[in-house]
Amino acid sequence: MRIGPPPPGVGRAPRRLLRLLLALTLVTTAYGCRAVVTPPGAPTPWPPGQARHWRWQWQLTGPLDTTVEADVFLLDPVRTTSTETAALRGRDRRLVCQVGVGAYARTDPDADRYPADVGGAAGRSPGSRWVDVRRWDVLEPILADRLRLCRGKGFGAVALADADGYAHPTGFDLDFDDQLRFNRRVAALARSLELSPGLLGDVPQVTALAPDFDFAVNEECVRLRQCAKLLPFADARKPVFHVEYAGDPDEFCVTTLGYGFASIQKRRALDAWRDACPDAPPAPGRIGTGGD
Repeated sequence: MRIGPPPPGVGRAPRRLLRLLLALTLVTTAYGCRAVVTPPGAPTPWPPGQARHWRWQWQLTGPLDTTVEADVFLLDPVRTTSTETAALRGRDRRLVCQVGVGAYARTDPDADRYPADVGGAAGRSPGSRWVDVRRWDVLEPILADRLRLCRGKGFGAVALADADGYAHPTGFDLDFDDQLRFNRRVAALARSLELSPGLLGDVPQVTALAPDFDFAVNEECVRLRQCAKLLPFADARKPVFHVEYAGDPDEFCVTTLGYGFASIQKRRALDAWRDACPDAPPAPGRIGTGGD
């Protein structure tokens, strides 16, 4: 559904529909009703047969719109209230909290729990700092409490953000293996707290980490020409929630449909506005099953 005014270049519904119908004909010859969505649990299950059919919303700013016609909501667990999550859960929506694991911001409620020697160089967002992911003894209790906040508010899954510090100037001598070890530890911690772990970004490590995570969240793989690197998730029939901030939806919806991703267009502010790609048809033999 479309909320608010669209950005320039969006609104070519007839042409997009024609292009997508052509793409769908090439992808599958089976047409039918949308697959049944399994009600959420803890941790959130992701039925393999449903992986390419999720409708999703990502909102981190502005008043939360709980009426968006999406199955999956990716939200800020601090800003989102228990009343809002209850309203979404009452409609069988799947709730994913976004938790920063490799960085923290001065405005975070728990910022004072990070010792000075664990904080490094400025992070990717204003007022944030990367952390030394090798200090699991210090970070584990902090991250556990962040994840408990998610569970306490009714989230069933978590997307781990800032999980790629090794690829940035963090102020620490982090390498590929340091990051792998940390990301796997946080995924295991999430599971121990009844949260389904998802990987946000960190595309270079997808092949190694796909077995440890239940889903992926990706930004701009079409523009960056990185979509093929996410195939370890799609091939395992795990959801890939994808967003583009620019470009022509007539083009990227066709591209990501072929990869089996759930795609939307958003503004970079990640407010309530979204423009979703049409749902892919159920795969042959799986119409209306919601899974295997």
